[in-house]
Amino acid sequence: MNIRRNKLRDILIGIFLISSASVCCGQIQPHDITLTIHLRGVFESKITLMSLSVSRTSKTITEVPGIKNGETTKITVSKDYLPGEFVLRFDYKEKETSTPYPSEKYFFFNDQDLELWASPMFCNNADSTRFQKGERENALYAAFSRENAGKKEKLAVLQSFLMNYDDTESQLYQDGIKEFEKRRMAYDQWLKGREQQDKSFFVSNLYCFQYVPEISFKGSETDRINNLITHYFDGMDFKDPLLVKTSNLIKWMDNYVNLYGQLCTTTALRDSLFPLAGKTAIERAKQGNPLVYGWMVDYFYRGYEANAIDAGMKVLEPYLNDPDCLTSKRQEIARRLKGIQTLVPGTKAPEIVMNDAEGNPFDLDKFQTKSKYIIVLFWSADCSHCAETVEKLYPWQQQPDIRSKTDIIAISLDETETAKKAWDEKILKLKGWKHMKAAEGVNSKAANDYYVLSTPVMILIDALTREIISLPNTPEELFKAVK
Repeated sequence: MNIRRNKLRDILIGIFLISSASVCCGQIQPHDITLTIHLRGVFESKITLMSLSVSRTSKTITEVPGIKNGETTKITVSKDYLPGEFVLRFDYKEKETSTPYPSEKYFFFNDQDLELWASPMFCNNADSTRFQKGERENALYAAFSRENAGKKEKLAVLQSFLMNYDDTESQLYQDGIKEFEKRRMAYDQWLKGREQQDKSFFVSNLYCFQYVPEISFKGSETDRINNLITHYFDGMDFKDPLLVKTSNLIKWMDNYVNLYGQLCTTTALRDSLFPLAGKTAIERAKQGNPLVYGWMVDYFYRGYEANAIDAGMKVLEPYLNDPDCLTSKRQEIARRLKGIQTLVPGTKAPEIVMNDAEGNPFDLDKFQTKSKYIIVLFWSADCSHCAETVEKLYPWQQQPDIRSKTDIIAISLDETETAKKAWDEKILKLKGWKHMKAAEGVNSKAANDYYVLSTPVMILIDALTREIISLPNTPEELFKAVK
């Protein structure tokens, strides 16, 4: 955390440009979208809207607590999230005395306002939870899924038979291969037609996960599985950045890894085959969009970490160091770089709401002061540049003529236990400042709202209007701005 903000910006600005270029593909959304929810069938519910992020997790957009039965709430979804797949979570009470119980509904947002009549207890039942008449994306995907299931069911049964049949020389087996190939080609052709027909809809990006590649049924069962692995990515367009905004990509990759799992009869095989699975998949994704490339690295990083596969982690090292690989960490940096451009003098300072070091609630918007300026300092006790900044800032601010017109809000982004102990000691020497600690460090809401990439960061604010006056990079720049 001791890299200066301006230096880091220069190093990573190229990453931001790559990210910006990558999301220009696909449908362009000109405006925000509204989701109207009519709650029914339960006493009350907290409603949470989440979007699928590139890091394979659901990112909360907003929470609306205490919606009662029969009430309606509206949620605005920024165009920055669109188009995409979303999760609507209900933490509902069936009765007033009930314990909250969760339920989730996945759905798609593109360019149309949505109106949803929802019964959380049956949120995935079309008879109980439905969108307005004329809704397009979700209705289209439901219709496609029904038609696709009917067409693919017999093909899947025939594939399972051929994969497990023991007499590969029999006429029945040979006839089965011919029939499967005929049906497979007809199915893939139908799928291509649907993709072309529905290409203006976001959900058409999900059709690609249904393709059935050419399969060789010769050899042993192990040979057949290896053949499936070899052709698994045939026909997949990794250049499509919208793939990462769907839950289908996760399920599709899980199926790919499970094929390797069928071959892992020993721990030694697991530790050799799973790294191979990652390298093969990442090399294919590397030829596509940087977002998809980064998503793929994140996917295997989490798998190797969870299963303690050290050989897999070593495979990932060159990709994690590749500037063209937009992993979730690098994407977060790119997002903050973009946000920094909006945090400029003249704009209102984002809110800061947390408890101070003494446990008292603090709200920047409601903070009462007779001073002319408020200085917000993001710092860390284990940061050498922070120590240099504080050594200059504290004696300057303690001068009577400066102290009378400045208040300093010092927010610690310390995360390690050692750094937290150092913070406890240092704040005793920095009397007169209002100290607080952001529990999640650089990933806290305050750090996110001010797009803090590293510490120290200083923001000079007009105490009367709460507008940003300056974002000085050095104490000297701050002194000049106050003077």
